[in-house]
Amino acid sequence: MNANFSFQSLATCSQTKARAGIFFTPHGPVETPRFMPVGTLANVKTITPAQLRDTGAQMVLSNTYHLHLQPGEEIVAGGGGLHKFMGWNGPMLTDSGGFQVFSLSEMRKITEEGVTFRSPHDGQIIKFTPERSIEIQNILGADVIMAFDECPPYPATRQEVEAATDRTYRWLERCINAHQRPDQALFPIVQGGVYLDLRARAALDLGKLDMPGFAIGGVSVGEPPELMAQIVQATAPLLPVNKPRYLMGVGTYREMAIAIASGVDLFDCVIPTRWARHGTAIVQGERWNLKNAKFREDFTPLDETCPCYTCQNFTRAYISHLVRSQEILAYTLLTIHNITELIRFTQKIRQSILSDRFFTDFGHWLTHPEENLQTKDQ
Repeated sequence: MNANFSFQSLATCSQTKARAGIFFTPHGPVETPRFMPVGTLANVKTITPAQLRDTGAQMVLSNTYHLHLQPGEEIVAGGGGLHKFMGWNGPMLTDSGGFQVFSLSEMRKITEEGVTFRSPHDGQIIKFTPERSIEIQNILGADVIMAFDECPPYPATRQEVEAATDRTYRWLERCINAHQRPDQALFPIVQGGVYLDLRARAALDLGKLDMPGFAIGGVSVGEPPELMAQIVQATAPLLPVNKPRYLMGVGTYREMAIAIASGVDLFDCVIPTRWARHGTAIVQGERWNLKNAKFREDFTPLDETCPCYTCQNFTRAYISHLVRSQEILAYTLLTIHNITELIRFTQKIRQSILSDRFFTDFGHWLTHPEENLQTKDQ
């Protein structure tokens, strides 16, 4: 294992595979399980790094594909690397760009060498290979970097998914050979679509490699919630117990609770920031539309139990007013609250694991995976 990184498991639930631990990185520890906010373009939208720190965030994501297109990795390096460039001194992770590239289904071509695509910015032809993705991530300088993988769509045939899964492993070998920085941890990604035997095979194959951590990718791409739950439950326990496990692109209460019960440690999702920009708050597992008339004269906080700046200083009526007026402050206040809410949820779960009360306190989230965040806008 890379000497700059380690994972310490502190407690395991007696009734599930949930665990509480610490992931040590060169920029500080990450207490797990933990939700990680997404800062695609080297910023978490609408809030400052100081505000982000106050939410309880410890580790933040940025995206290789987007930063390569704008402003370019060399400019980020010229600014002192990703941490200094964006003013965040905590742990960071960069996605490989694979998911974004493969989402350009009408604009890209996949070969064994890599992926060629047309830039949505200026139409320029760009080629991403495993080596190029790692080179860009080495230049950006995040603590954790992701292997370049092929993310199969949903639905896809077994033959298509198996080919993508096999190619992902071959690309991983090239990523390992290209990786140059010992102060960065390279995580491989388990693919396999909704085919549980392919997932199991991929997880076991990757687990034989001495990597600093592992990710589960290719979920939350359109498959039903019950299938996502089955994928995570069948995959996570097969990954090495002494390394952190990261479930990519997941961030609702139920999804995280189910994954944590399966032994997952880290999560990321754009939900808290995206919903904030649509005037939506996450309050104790419910989704509230602040444009609704019921909030216009409601002079209570979003959540009286929430310690965030928004809940401690502003009312539902005020935030509703800002949302209706399309004031930028609305998006800032909602982003602060939403990120705090999801991080608090994972912090509460962590404490429940440490006291072996996870199943008692959070078991209700482990049933009915077809139910997600409820919508409370009546």
